[in-house]
Amino acid sequence: GWVHEEEDAPLGFQVTFFRVRPGLGESNPSRFAPRQVLFGHAAIADPARGKLHHAERSAREGFDLAFAREGRVDVKLDDWSLRQDGARYSAVVNGNDFSLRLELDRMQSPLLQGDRGFSRKGPLESSASYYYSLPHLRVSGEIIVDGRARRVTGEAWFDHEWSSDVMDEQARGWDWMGINLDDGGALMAFRMRDASGGARWTAATLRSADGSVRTYSPAEVQWTPRRTWRSPRTGAEYPVAWRVRVGDREFDVEPLMDDAELDSRASTGTIYWEGPVRVKDSEGRHAGRGYLELTGYAGRLDL
Repeated sequence: GWVHEEEDAPLGFQVTFFRVRPGLGESNPSRFAPRQVLFGHAAIADPARGKLHHAERSAREGFDLAFAREGRVDVKLDDWSLRQDGARYSAVVNGNDFSLRLELDRMQSPLLQGDRGFSRKGPLESSASYYYSLPHLRVSGEIIVDGRARRVTGEAWFDHEWSSDVMDEQARGWDWMGINLDDGGALMAFRMRDASGGARWTAATLRSADGSVRTYSPAEVQWTPRRTWRSPRTGAEYPVAWRVRVGDREFDVEPLMDDAELDSRASTGTIYWEGPVRVKDSEGRHAGRGYLELTGYAGRLDL
């Protein structure tokens, strides 16, 4: 999401929880058996200072210290949590140099991705997920960065996705964006990349201002990189600016800050780029804002 305090420059934030069933300890009766493992990633992007604050957590499920309840959004990972109460979601994260406590209120109905929520990720139907989004969440709460507390408001995007097999064997990583459009609409688009960097599979869903929803096939979606940034830490080169065609519409995507690389090798074992972006239409007019995620550029993403 994007938030700000009064007239201050915007901050970007992301909070992500993963629950993984690794297939270990299934028959072990011990409460310590790692039948379910939880990971958490969180970050605050501060474009005005060009700094990304990030933190991560990991733990096996159990003892009421780490869990992801079934049937509702209720996740806890030590002192991190994400909980749902009706149309309101509450997020709590504590990192080394930042913390956040945010309330996120649902303002629109869920946006089902793909075919009524079944989102293909490759040529085979086995490479797919169930996937819905909640665009235009209204955000309020507090973010503390480097000891400075800010009462913030803004707008966010929520994704919930689950599957048994996300990635096609020939896929190396993906490019994804979720955009809250200025007219009240919403756009999700992604492409799965193969080893050569080409598109293995692409898709998009667009909710128009009038509430109508259209999904787009791979032939109707095209990602064209316009500018890259190389990480001074890992040497990975990320295409941080794009032109994305969805049907007969084109969008130019620009990051608020180039350095939004997250090193999560201590938890999920991956390095990826994720940060706030602005979107313009083909006439150069501001059209929306959201987040861009780029994976697999620092090595094949192994899920």
